Amino acid sequence: MSTDDFMGAKLVLLIGGQLVTLLRDDRPDIPYPDMWDMPGGGPEPGETPEDCVLRETLEELSLTISPAQLLWKQRFESPDEPGRFSWWFGAVLPEGSEARIQLGNEGQCWRLVTPEDWLSDPRSIAHFKPRVQAGLAALSRISG
Repeated sequence: MSTDDFMGAKLVLLIGGQLVTLLRDDRPDIPYPDMWDMPGGGPEPGETPEDCVLRETLEELSLTISPAQLLWKQRFESPDEPGRFSWWFGAVLPEGSEARIQLGNEGQCWRLVTPEDWLSDPRSIAHFKPRVQAGLAALSRISG
């Protein structure tokens, strides 16, 4: 399967050892309303997974991340749609980078939390938790 056949891309983003998370809008017409999510979303026509996650992060958090800053990449099958896949990425920004964050037009708010707090929060999207754990483990190995 080629990387252009994907349903979305998400980013496990650490700033100063804390996870950047977004509270999804509380609307009945979207998946996982009012739950804690990672930056990312669906692709626009012709986008690669990298293009998608970088654009979504810019739109949602006003953060420009370069492709070289994507330290981890893994494909996961959808739990709801067998045969469909999303790409997950990981990046680490230095402490203080959160000062550049400005919420875009999606989501209620953003916050920095410890990875443990996000993983244990019942309002975090359940099937994302193993994916976030995989990203955190990879980032820990890569960035030491």
